[in-house]
Amino acid sequence: MKSKPKFAARALLLAGVCAAPFLFASASRAGDVTEQRLENAASEPANWITHHHTFSAQRFSTLDQINKGNVKDLHVAWTFALGGIEGGGIWSHGGLEGTPLVEDGYMYVTDGWGSLYKIDMRGGSGKLVWKMDPKTDHDWAGAIACCGVDNRGAALWGNTVVTHTLDGRLVVTDKDTGKVLWQRQVADPDKGEVVTGAPLVVKGLAITGVAGAEYGIRGWIAATDLSTHKEVWRTHTIPVGNEPGADSWKGPDGHKAAMIGGGSTWVTGSFDPATDTLYWGVGNPGPDWDSEYRPGDNLYTDSTLALDLKTGKIKWHFQHTPNDAFDYDSVAENVLVDVDIQGKPYKLDLEADRNGFGYAVDRTNGRFVWGLPFVKKVTWTKGLDAETGKPVEYDPSKPVQKYNAAVTPSRTNTETMICPGNMGGKNWPPTTYNPNLHTWYIPVIESCNKITVKPEDPNKPPKARDFFTGGGPSQPVRITGSVTAVDVTTGKETGKHETPFPLLGGLLSTPDLVFFGQPDGRMSALDGKTLDELWHFNTGGGDSAPPMTFEVNGKQYVAVLIGMGGAWDKWFIDSTPELKSMQPSSMLYVFGMN
Repeated sequence: MKSKPKFAARALLLAGVCAAPFLFASASRAGDVTEQRLENAASEPANWITHHHTFSAQRFSTLDQINKGNVKDLHVAWTFALGGIEGGGIWSHGGLEGTPLVEDGYMYVTDGWGSLYKIDMRGGSGKLVWKMDPKTDHDWAGAIACCGVDNRGAALWGNTVVTHTLDGRLVVTDKDTGKVLWQRQVADPDKGEVVTGAPLVVKGLAITGVAGAEYGIRGWIAATDLSTHKEVWRTHTIPVGNEPGADSWKGPDGHKAAMIGGGSTWVTGSFDPATDTLYWGVGNPGPDWDSEYRPGDNLYTDSTLALDLKTGKIKWHFQHTPNDAFDYDSVAENVLVDVDIQGKPYKLDLEADRNGFGYAVDRTNGRFVWGLPFVKKVTWTKGLDAETGKPVEYDPSKPVQKYNAAVTPSRTNTETMICPGNMGGKNWPPTTYNPNLHTWYIPVIESCNKITVKPEDPNKPPKARDFFTGGGPSQPVRITGSVTAVDVTTGKETGKHETPFPLLGGLLSTPDLVFFGQPDGRMSALDGKTLDELWHFNTGGGDSAPPMTFEVNGKQYVAVLIGMGGAWDKWFIDSTPELKSMQPSSMLYVFGMN
């Protein structure tokens, strides 16, 4: 492969950078981000120091200066132009999908190519302190970034900022100077692996997930010790050999199918400090639409995993769509909620799946508690079994699942319409949970689309860095969206705010508001109870990033990155033709009150 020596040389260079380890001072400085601070992030409402705001991934803030009584007066406080708009590989431009971090008046934000910016906000606007450019090879990495040139953000640890690059590096930057202290290669683009998710830093370990299920990879989650710079564990999401679950890849070539079985992990997980348990979503099996290539349930694809933090060992799993033929992966964030249901306390893990169903499972053991459809139209199954949470048509004795056979893509049903479409009822954009209202809000893609199956030949295994999908989608019908509210004590839908466009950026909740953006540039605030729109503003650029909120000098602000990235304008734009006029952009918007 022509470009491979270039990547190998880069890997050797990075090994040299890592050779001199950076050691944290034995005594933490006042501004250091410690494990205690991360575990108690909710007690610092002015800051946003980890990706989902807290380890529970609720994305809820107690800040209430901006509320439903005055949100109509919210206005642009300041803006800041970022870089990273250039394209690479198969992509015409970079996009913004990150969540900014804020600590004590400073913001840390990434652009689509993984450049990291430190912004001083203490003067009432944004002033650049430094920029770290990781010098990613745009064409080499962009050629295998399945679904856009994107980077979803950073993590804070000690006096450093931890980020990923699209070409698979973990980069540790000095928070004061912007100098790269060390970096290591975690993923391998030679195999079709890239990294788009924000790292999750827990007890000195940086947890990395990988993207690339469409390129015949074998997915994994890996932990790097930030003091020794060494990998502590790597857990593959596709079991082989004697590993538990390996027998779910059946047939004479089951082992071969598993080794290229997908199962990527490209959305940042959550963590329960009480049990030292990580919760992480796993993506689709490969090939995406040729399920007969890989008979069996195909563990642990389309699953939520609970993993031991220290060892990476899988404690339990819950699989949503066994033998998935729809590209309904389960990479969504897992929201950890403690709540009483009919007088009994539950520790729940909530997941809004691409298959159109929202799930609550007991996070201590993975047992199903409740599930419901959160999209308006589901055709691939008649519903979920009330006891197991599996699709009602699921038959464990069958190696290939047909569910609703009339619409399930297969080698005998090569053109079919599925609802929700393969972008999912919800894609990666995060949900939010308001613990005061016991309400879970889901950013929804209301969609159907056509799938065409093109069977893969088992005698011709995929080449590295080549698509391995078994077919593809097309978008013949209009796609819209909604914010859907669910009462977690009942598992019932309590409201739906419909939108003309799919929600591609994610949500934020405060005591009485829900914030979100749309790909046409409209930012909105809804009443958390009624879902009535109370405020909106047109940013002029497409939103594909979640909003967040923080406080500086005693004033609350709401921030969001504007610059639509991802796969929409390449593969789905015909279903939202008005968005064809949206121009690439790379802008930070910060909203505040007088």
